[in-house]
Amino acid sequence: MSFLPKSLAKRKDELEEEIQAHLQMAIQDRRDRGEPAELARSGAMRELGNVALVKDVTREMWGSVWLERLGQDLKYALRQLRRSPAFTITVIGTLALGLGATAAMFTVVDRVLLRPLPYANARELVGIKETGKKGPLGLGAPFLDLQQWRERSHNLRDLAFYEANANIGHLSFLEGNTGSIQVNATKISGNLFATLGVYPTMGRSFEVQPDSGAVQADDAHTILLSDAVWRTVFGNDPKILGKPVKVSGVSYEVVGVMPRGFTFPFGGASPVVWTPAVLADADKVRTKHGTNYQVIARLGPGVRVDAAEEELKVIQAEVAKAYTDPYDREQVTSVQVQRYGDSLVKGDVRKSLLALFGAAGVLWLIACVNVTSLLLARATARQREIAVRGALGASRWRIVQQLLIEGLVLSGAASLLGVGLATLTLRLFEHGLTTQFHIYTKMTPNLSVVGVLFALTVVSALVSSAWPAIAAAKTAIEPALRQSGSQSGAGRTQFRMRALLVVAEIAMSLTLLVGCGLLLRTIYALKHVPLGFRTDHVIVANMSIPAYKFAGRDMTAELYQPLLERVQHLPGVQSATLMTEVPLGKTFQMIFTFSTEGKSAVDVRRREMQSRFRAVGPDMQKVFGFRMLKGRFFNEGDTPSSQPVVVVNRAFVKEYFGDDQDPGRILGETLLNYNKERRAVVVGVLDDARQVSIAEQSQPEIEVCLPQITPDSSFYEGATGMAMDLAVRTERSSASIVPELRELLRNASPELAASNFTTMDQVVEDSYGSQHLAARLLEIFGGAALLLCVAGIYGLLAYLVTQRTKELGLRIALGAQRGEVMWLVLRQASWMLLTGSVVGLILAYLSSLLLRTFLYGIEPHDPWTMGAVTLLLLSGGLAAAYLPARRAASVDPIHALRAE
Repeated sequence: MSFLPKSLAKRKDELEEEIQAHLQMAIQDRRDRGEPAELARSGAMRELGNVALVKDVTREMWGSVWLERLGQDLKYALRQLRRSPAFTITVIGTLALGLGATAAMFTVVDRVLLRPLPYANARELVGIKETGKKGPLGLGAPFLDLQQWRERSHNLRDLAFYEANANIGHLSFLEGNTGSIQVNATKISGNLFATLGVYPTMGRSFEVQPDSGAVQADDAHTILLSDAVWRTVFGNDPKILGKPVKVSGVSYEVVGVMPRGFTFPFGGASPVVWTPAVLADADKVRTKHGTNYQVIARLGPGVRVDAAEEELKVIQAEVAKAYTDPYDREQVTSVQVQRYGDSLVKGDVRKSLLALFGAAGVLWLIACVNVTSLLLARATARQREIAVRGALGASRWRIVQQLLIEGLVLSGAASLLGVGLATLTLRLFEHGLTTQFHIYTKMTPNLSVVGVLFALTVVSALVSSAWPAIAAAKTAIEPALRQSGSQSGAGRTQFRMRALLVVAEIAMSLTLLVGCGLLLRTIYALKHVPLGFRTDHVIVANMSIPAYKFAGRDMTAELYQPLLERVQHLPGVQSATLMTEVPLGKTFQMIFTFSTEGKSAVDVRRREMQSRFRAVGPDMQKVFGFRMLKGRFFNEGDTPSSQPVVVVNRAFVKEYFGDDQDPGRILGETLLNYNKERRAVVVGVLDDARQVSIAEQSQPEIEVCLPQITPDSSFYEGATGMAMDLAVRTERSSASIVPELRELLRNASPELAASNFTTMDQVVEDSYGSQHLAARLLEIFGGAALLLCVAGIYGLLAYLVTQRTKELGLRIALGAQRGEVMWLVLRQASWMLLTGSVVGLILAYLSSLLLRTFLYGIEPHDPWTMGAVTLLLLSGGLAAAYLPARRAASVDPIHALRAE
């Protein structure tokens, strides 16, 4: 195989002919002067000098010789690596671990934190929220407030608003060519897409009212489709514009299709469509019953976020005075302005990702250090070969270049394997990543990740190969040629360099292992937290309810009760219940806010009180086994015609009364109105149980009886029309009963067939949050680091024993005991382990502070964890040192001295 272009190959042949012609002329000249043929030839050769060096110097002047040398170095590197398959596999596997872990975590970081939003100049976009006594308001701001911001602000170039599904009381279903699917139907202002700097690829956007940014009344029943909806639901129909489509039973005319890859609000699992936000009478007042909008704005040229926030705070101080209710006024006294991209990622998510990415980076460093140590040993073993190359005229830079090419070949092969490991890791942790970071697209290394991996490949080659290459090239030629055997060139300096690398490995490995130990103890603590309910043999179906199909009808009587009766009659079902959300679920949350009147301290506290709100079936206690503190739970006697009743938990009693000394005193209290004629009373108090997260204490909760909810109930739409969970206790396996449950749901309503099935054990597992994901990843990172660390110790000591075989044989021949020889080797391991452990504990002490947000029931500087992990590392290190030490003690002095 030739790496040379034809013109360069021809010049090379011409150079060879010219040198041979010059040599023949010199030989002939000497023979003409009477010298014998042999003397003439040797004299001419001495006069010409090193022919290979002459060729190299000449070709240097051609300028394109680097291509030839690159080809030579590549072929030589491949040949050398093929001769040492064990060494090659070890180096590639070691680097692949570090590169694969780093590539996997960078893929997640890129997807969540770095990937630019699909909007023009996304850094200029900000989200604006009203804030006050209780912090930022997540429900948005009324139109009158954001209109004041629009009119009076000089730092905002444009301001748009939108109303997402969560604020309109029901889920949305789009009827398409393939049936009805759930969509994220977002109501937007007419200028929203212009504010984002994105426009439809087909058709047009909504017509805008210039004074308000809202949509013209003529466009009230138009709709824009996302590219994903257009392709999947309507089959890329090129004539889609102008056609009518139905969203939750309401007809809209398609006026445009947005570009591929565009989505807003950013993220989410459901396809997106956009309908107009048309102003109504409710937008003309500032009340809690009006419509609230999420606000996104674009900063003016050169305007900073803090400058825009300061200006809006001044404006908001005047806006707040327009609120007549003192309580409402306290909640909107200021504003918070944040870059839109930053608002999409919570602070704890950002910290979690960066901590895991840092752990992956540490593993990569450990891998590079390990490979550096291996390459140093290999360079020492090859000193005689390198010395011969130097004696034949190779420059030091030429030798360094060739060794760097070998490192680059190893690193390149490792990066290819690393891509496979990264893809496998992302697939194994796909569920956890989706649950914790809300990543709903397939995560595979993309071009940016490949670019980072390429950079890491080059850096890995330089980091691991540069030091051994330079050290090998600097070795004196004459002493290396005079020495023989595997001991040539081996000295204290090189051993100390490798020992320092192993110490660094130990320190970094201990840092990762301490983090892993802290998280494992956290998971252990979480798994031993009393949940307050049973999770075994419970299957859960998360149902998205097509409420529009039951408009004007009683969903409880016509949908839920018949469905529940059919489920309860399935073979193997012990009990079943419906509820708006199972404990620790993440599907749908309702918050109940008191609005009592009065100025006493008790009235004010209750007025500001918020409670979790759930509608549940009477059999919930049979399914989950909740414990009652006082009173009773719902039963079959609680019907739409009976006295409305509610059940609260102990945390509710404590918040309501200010203490929980006597939970039973709340029995008989009237807490909420079903309607003007029906007021619910408390009939029972549940013991506290975990609701949102295992790591969080119980929050106040009020539960209403699902069969008692009728269409005239004030909370009917929210409690029955958004989402519902079906929880089934059964001894049957999920594989056998889920198909039957899905068929029952399909018969009840076709949309319910797409329900997501899981188990309560999985729900609990998911509720561990980022701690569980981080613990599993650090188990892999820490285990790999420990393996590399032990391998590094073993490799260094095995090399030491090989280099000092003659010395050890001489010691034994002079009377040294076998145990003393073993201790000689183990002592080398001991000081490396102790030094690395001390440095590692210092690093672990500092880095454990970064894990504070992950931990539960344990302090970051837990001495038991640090002590146990250190003991594990020391034990592994000494075990790795035992084999070389035993080999050293078994050296036969006769054979060792005979080899001298």
